[in-house]
Amino acid sequence: MRSTERILTTHAGSLPRPDDIVEMMRARARGDKRDAAADAARVRQGVADVVRKQAEIGLDIVDDGEFGKPSFVTYVRERLGGLNEVGGERTNPWGGSRDAKAFPDFYRKQGSSMGRQPLIGATAPITYAGTAALASDLDNLKAALANVNVAGAFVPSISPANIENWHENRYYKTGEEFLTAICDAMHQEYKAIVDAGFYLQIDDPRLVTYYMTKPDASVAECRKWAEQRVEALNYALRGIAPEKVRYHTCYSINMGPRLHDMQAKDIADIILKINAGAFSFEGSNPRHEHEWTVWSEASKKSDVVLIPGVVTHCSVLVEHPELVAERLVKYANAVGRERVIAGTDCGFATFAGADEIDPAIAWAKLEALVEGAQIASRRLWGRQTSAAA
Repeated sequence: MRSTERILTTHAGSLPRPDDIVEMMRARARGDKRDAAADAARVRQGVADVVRKQAEIGLDIVDDGEFGKPSFVTYVRERLGGLNEVGGERTNPWGGSRDAKAFPDFYRKQGSSMGRQPLIGATAPITYAGTAALASDLDNLKAALANVNVAGAFVPSISPANIENWHENRYYKTGEEFLTAICDAMHQEYKAIVDAGFYLQIDDPRLVTYYMTKPDASVAECRKWAEQRVEALNYALRGIAPEKVRYHTCYSINMGPRLHDMQAKDIADIILKINAGAFSFEGSNPRHEHEWTVWSEASKKSDVVLIPGVVTHCSVLVEHPELVAERLVKYANAVGRERVIAGTDCGFATFAGADEIDPAIAWAKLEALVEGAQIASRRLWGRQTSAAA
């Protein structure tokens, strides 16, 4: 989808969930007995509500807020066969990161507030067992879209690299076999999303956070690792038209110093090898806003759409619409207005109940995004535009 008449608007996927849906997710995680039919009905209504709210504030390309998932990554534990608890706990991935070494006191406090997570791994062949759960998500979104007027809809799905990172290999002889099995399984989810008529969004923060969490690895070594994961992702996307795929990456951090985030200049060229038609990335926080020139130059070698974050999840400050417009106009002047869609740096509730950002603030940021895109559209097209145009 391209911004042919005005700058289109979207976001990165997760949206704040209502309190009762958050409690539902927590109860499921505890193993509490629940009324499955009542829970399913509540999620369906929640999706209808959040889709309507997105449409009402003027977002063009919407999703289900990921209301049916406990988080953007752990949801696959319910959809992949072969994953089981293997004993022990998952260690804090940030405990030995580059930033943790530079700011030990800050990260020590952060680590003490993290919940305990059991270690999950592959103890049998990885298979896709999520057909029913995925069908429910897709049906809920289709039903919600019947009552609104939007330009399109997307469904987020986690990348193979993140599944590989979050789970131990206790079955396959090699890491390559493990990753390939993940790709084969997730291919079924990716294809089903596109076949249902939605845009597929690949969520892949691991591709750029690998550098942060591997302090002994050089940029060259991280690039080599990333190239291998891009090759694996393209294998998982085989047979799916790139124009039906949008790729999202971010740095997996909300509030933090982020001094050692991998720079876009060291990874953008590799990311753009992914068989996707649009690329969503962080572009509105103090560590990455300047990188608009990197993304603009790197993308000129292709005809992809850029979805820069023009509001961020890394601050409770609500961006001024004029600032949002300035950010969008910079990209539009660099790559062409039709190749720019307004997006967010990351999701606003990647884990259910994590309280990553106050819901009212999250929605205020999205309203600023829409208003900023309207201002940018007037400047770029030289006439009055609106979300209904």
